[in-house]
Amino acid sequence: MCGIQVTTEGDQILSIAGDKQNPFSQGHVCPKAATLKELYDDQDRIRQPMKKVAGQWQPISWQEALDLTVENLHRIQQQYENNAVGMYLGNPNAHNAGAILFGPYFYKALRSFNRFSATSVDQLPHHIVSRKLFGHQNQIPVTDIDHTDYFIIIGGNPLASNGSIMTVPYVKKRLQTIQKRGGKVVVIDPKKSETADICSEHHFIKPGSDVLLLLAMLNSLFSQKLANPDRLLEFAPMLLDVEQYVEEFTPDLVAKHVGMTAEQIHQLVKEFSAAKSASCYGRMGASVQRFGTLNQYLIMLFNMLTGNLDRRGGMMFTQPAADYLPHSGRGSIGKGHSRVRKLPAFAGEYPVSALAEEILTPGEGQIKAMVIGAGNPILTTPNGQQLDKAFGGLEFVVAVDFYLNETTRHADVILPPVTALERDHFDIVFHKFAVRNSVKFSPAVFPMSEDKRTDWQIYLSLAQKLEKLRGNDSQMYQTLWDKTPVGVIDDLLTSGRYANGEYNLSINTLLEHPHGIDLGSLQPDLPEALFTSGKTIELHFDYFMPDIKRVKQHFFEQPQDDEFLLIGRRHIKTNNSWSHNSRRMVKDTRLCTAQIHPDDASRLAISSGQKVKIQSRVGRIEIEAQITDKIMPGVVSVPHGWGHDKDGTQWQHAEQNAGVSVNDLTDEMVLDELSGNAVLNGVPVSISV
Repeated sequence: MCGIQVTTEGDQILSIAGDKQNPFSQGHVCPKAATLKELYDDQDRIRQPMKKVAGQWQPISWQEALDLTVENLHRIQQQYENNAVGMYLGNPNAHNAGAILFGPYFYKALRSFNRFSATSVDQLPHHIVSRKLFGHQNQIPVTDIDHTDYFIIIGGNPLASNGSIMTVPYVKKRLQTIQKRGGKVVVIDPKKSETADICSEHHFIKPGSDVLLLLAMLNSLFSQKLANPDRLLEFAPMLLDVEQYVEEFTPDLVAKHVGMTAEQIHQLVKEFSAAKSASCYGRMGASVQRFGTLNQYLIMLFNMLTGNLDRRGGMMFTQPAADYLPHSGRGSIGKGHSRVRKLPAFAGEYPVSALAEEILTPGEGQIKAMVIGAGNPILTTPNGQQLDKAFGGLEFVVAVDFYLNETTRHADVILPPVTALERDHFDIVFHKFAVRNSVKFSPAVFPMSEDKRTDWQIYLSLAQKLEKLRGNDSQMYQTLWDKTPVGVIDDLLTSGRYANGEYNLSINTLLEHPHGIDLGSLQPDLPEALFTSGKTIELHFDYFMPDIKRVKQHFFEQPQDDEFLLIGRRHIKTNNSWSHNSRRMVKDTRLCTAQIHPDDASRLAISSGQKVKIQSRVGRIEIEAQITDKIMPGVVSVPHGWGHDKDGTQWQHAEQNAGVSVNDLTDEMVLDELSGNAVLNGVPVSISV
């Protein structure tokens, strides 16, 4: 989403810098954008299709690669059934308009229900809450950060993420501006993060106890008679009924379980309610735990009960220029369950924690082949060692990727797409989560030669060939080839809310404004923002509130004597595993460490830099200890995405700084039962020397 200036000479990139004329990012540039040159130049990047022959990789033509892929997928589905082919989609797809718009034609042509993605190790709770309350899985309100006076951040570190599910360049400056105008920013996290370091106040919280804090915050809101939904009662008339569900969760009851005092909880609620505008934002840390979905629901209720939804400075809905929501699936819930554990599907995907067992468990519907789209689930999903074993036994694997990583090393065929600068770019998803309305289209920096393919061309070719092999009419695909993703984006722009305004928006308009166009601050948008049939906010107490019974059982009826609780962490330059192959991103070779509080280190006689063993139910790792008072006592933090020590990979810099995978410790059998989302925070572990 950051505007960048790319200076080129022929087919070489000379420099990449922030575009100061971009009205949204105003010259800010994140590390991912800055390293696009290195990604483009990377000698480890695969530039032509490859097939594995007797364990060795051989280059092949696109025609052979696509035909070989389709023939094997078709063969396996004919031999077993359609569900014998599974698919996993990684995070980069969300940043790729072509993959978003045309990838689904391949998923549909595959005719398999065995689909998985990074969603269920990340933001699935957000989608379910928005689907239930507002009628669409992607109608997720964001903090109006430029106008808020009180900002609570629970389990988020926007200085590392640049605002996950909240597109916000210059987030450091924006957070500091809140404080300069007399506002307050409060961070609640088991680790004193980079964001906490610059904010007004930080509170440690015991990993996984966020749900108790949120229930107590709602309880305090009612006990202090501060609930004031204002106009939101017009859209959610039963909103005040929340009181009956939270009446027993007093701050006094939860304090010892949470790690905050009752007085701190009451004060937090009092200050939030007194602010002219306020927003409570919960992100990754709040989602990837046992009660992640209930957490996100309670956060939304807290914003609503204080009148801070759809209000300037509160949680607001972005009004994008190319709004894909009316034309996309709203998010089906519970339509189908996984074969082995009967886990619920959401929006046509099963929880990725079930992927390994769906491959390893014999029987009808067993996955025999996988399609991997820009992902590395062996490092990024629970119990990676088990998944690695599962992939090793598959009959066929194809990867749409340009790296041989820990997952794609299992592939039989690699179909490498071009890099971001070699294709047109439009942020279909992230304009929708932006803290200010804006729009920008970036045509490809380099013309694409005949021997290259974009993601959308790969997926559309596979879909067309698969239907033809089945003997079906594939003429519809010619219309799509003619349309292209840019044509779809143009349709969205010319039919959107800004089509007939000052700029008469279209692709041609955006080409005439290469720096982008500012469309103004976020505006109140109820009831228009709602996708529910009655244009009301559907609270669905019957779906969410029964999970409180599980909360009681976990915290008050089961022993809580875990020696340590494991949490992950992110660094701004190493958010994704692919970034570890960048020398620009990974200069510090001590990024993959286990952060431990000094009191715990003293008790276990651990010194900084010493190797320690961390063990969970599913595995054990050895990792260097880093002693710091920025971590809560009783907590150990290991970063996400490392573990580049497996045979058959091909990214030299990452292998030199391999680290260890935190997901060799996370447990695929422990889930947020309401959604099936993975539990990556609050994992019980032991530590020894």
